Amino acid sequence: MSRSIGIFDSGIGGLSILKSLARKAVNENYIYLADNKNCPYGNKSEIEISKLSIKNCEKLIELNCKMIIVACNTATTNSINILRKQFDVPIIGIEPGIKPAINYTKTKNIGVLATNKTLSSKLFNENLLTNNMNKINVHEQIGHDLVELIEDGIENEEKLNEYINKYLNNMIENKIDCLVLGCTHYNFIENNIKHILGPNIKIIDTVSPVVNHVINKLSELNIQNTSSNFGSTIIYYNGNKPNKKYLNPNYKIIFDDF
Repeated sequence: MSRSIGIFDSGIGGLSILKSLARKAVNENYIYLADNKNCPYGNKSEIEISKLSIKNCEKLIELNCKMIIVACNTATTNSINILRKQFDVPIIGIEPGIKPAINYTKTKNIGVLATNKTLSSKLFNENLLTNNMNKINVHEQIGHDLVELIEDGIENEEKLNEYINKYLNNMIENKIDCLVLGCTHYNFIENNIKHILGPNIKIIDTVSPVVNHVINKLSELNIQNTSSNFGSTIIYYNGNKPNKKYLNPNYKIIFDDF
């Protein structure tokens, strides 16, 4: 069997990247690590996040993955440079889409909804400094408790919408015309967010650029799967079993205390 593309996140958030990638690269094999025993990453220290990310990469390399996607904004912004120095396989991260948001805005006000550790990370703030030459107003908001609600399967939608309203209200009042979702978990509540933002505020897509980059990288390195058969997907988790509403019935689900 052809070597797999490895993907990890603190939980189910990165499945949004897996699903989008698998629709475009249907013949690739995928191994996804849901490190939900340690979820969320957003309230941990930079050192803790780096240790967890290294542990996840070691597991994916042990499973013979040819490429690793860090499908977590918090892990990317806090550990991507360390991971690239430590491991020989190509490692691709996901960062909040600051540049496309800055290029898009007409009101010179953009919103970023993310975890605390993404917003406070050196990489995020360097990215902001590099791209924000026109002095765009960036309205940052920590999405307290959203990851946990999503991991639990959003059993209380009223509570979810209450949180979203609270987090976005100030941004809307400040005339943002686009919002960056700086956590892959938030893709699962995009419709709730759109409903509250209304039709005039754009949500910046951060998944498609990563997927396109992965496909280009596979070709560039000549490591794409050349089989004409459909690939397989294995999900490893180490905490509670991921909520089935997020899982494709064709996925093979395995518990492993990695």
